[in-house]
Amino acid sequence: MMQRVRRIGFGLFTTLAIFGLMGQAPAAAQERFEITSIKAVRPHLVNTVAALQQRDAAKAKAAFEAYDSAWNGIEVYINTRSRPLYQALEIELQAKVNKALEGPNPDVAATLADVQAMLAKYDEVISLIEKAPPLNPVYDDVARLRIVRAHLREVPPALKAGNFAKARKSFEAFDKNWDSIEDLIKAKSADAYVAIEKGMIDIEQALMPDPPDAAKVTALVNAVMAQYNAQLAEIMKDARARQ
Repeated sequence: MMQRVRRIGFGLFTTLAIFGLMGQAPAAAQERFEITSIKAVRPHLVNTVAALQQRDAAKAKAAFEAYDSAWNGIEVYINTRSRPLYQALEIELQAKVNKALEGPNPDVAATLADVQAMLAKYDEVISLIEKAPPLNPVYDDVARLRIVRAHLREVPPALKAGNFAKARKSFEAFDKNWDSIEDLIKAKSADAYVAIEKGMIDIEQALMPDPPDAAKVTALVNAVMAQYNAQLAEIMKDARARQ
């Protein structure tokens, strides 16, 4: 059974972190969360390109699914910074690649060209944001919440596909990272926080049978997601209000 173990020894961790930062170059220390988070998604596109160059459609699909999930965490930055770049990445190119890779015999050459175009646009995003002043810090809270939520969003599709191992792994990742953002939820609504905590216990237990009841787990995940999304929406309002 997965256990949500709370971290201890925070003082020791903080001390070690401070000493670690002292040895870093100033530029590395100054790179903000927005930039590091967006850069962390880029390798999934690189992996998709590599798989398509190898003509391995299954591997390309897995890499692009990983990109899609990670993108959901950080897309708020791009949508806020540049609607045209967001439109090109999300609405135009990503939609084409998803449609191609979902088919039984994708046109590898055409799909490769689209993913390479995505990678070029993504690099435009990184360049734009590196040169731009920081957004207000509430946007980082929004991104953190979305990055953690991305793992929970992976559970229902995995259950639908009968990939119970992936469903469990994705929930475990969400569970592991929940501690990093739970205070943001709690600050908005103690009731929502309690409901999410209880829902997570229910999901954990429902995933234990082999096979699990996919419909039951999906319903539990959707209930947790509804509570989570409601608080995320409130924090997003705060971010926009401070622009």
